[in-house]
Amino acid sequence: MISAMHLILYVSDQAAATAFWRAVLDRPPVLDEPGMTEFTLGDHVVLGLMPENGIRTLLGPALPDPCAARGIPRAEVYLVVANPADCHTRALAAGATELSPLARRSWGDDVAYSLDPDSHVVAFAATPAGRARSCRRAMPAAVTGWAAAEPEQLRWHDNEQSPGP
Repeated sequence: MISAMHLILYVSDQAAATAFWRAVLDRPPVLDEPGMTEFTLGDHVVLGLMPENGIRTLLGPALPDPCAARGIPRAEVYLVVANPADCHTRALAAGATELSPLARRSWGDDVAYSLDPDSHVVAFAATPAGRARSCRRAMPAAVTGWAAAEPEQLRWHDNEQSPGP
């Protein structure tokens, strides 16, 4: 059983990334020191920001240099929020680039997409009232490889505990 999740984004400028995420999340970080900034996103979920050169120093030359991928989207942060339009607007005001405005997506969520200054995709989503929250987005089976799974294995409701790994 997983007791907590820390999602760590590698960033080119820790101070700039901290300012961006502080504005987007509308809250201060719970940790902000050289080499790591952390924001609590929920119970047991933390968004971390680590300088690209910091992870390289930590893990050494066996790790491909994250700086070499600068400008290429390397991760997506998909945040389910009460008001995705407001969050998306804050992200754009803080320096994000709009990829796609708020719209109903094929999997049923209303989602707006942007690109943060470090080229991470940021999605702000809401599930319309009365719909079950899907544990995966509707993608072609060739991409997901989940075609053989039964639908009841792929869905969970917000008021239930999500399935473990």
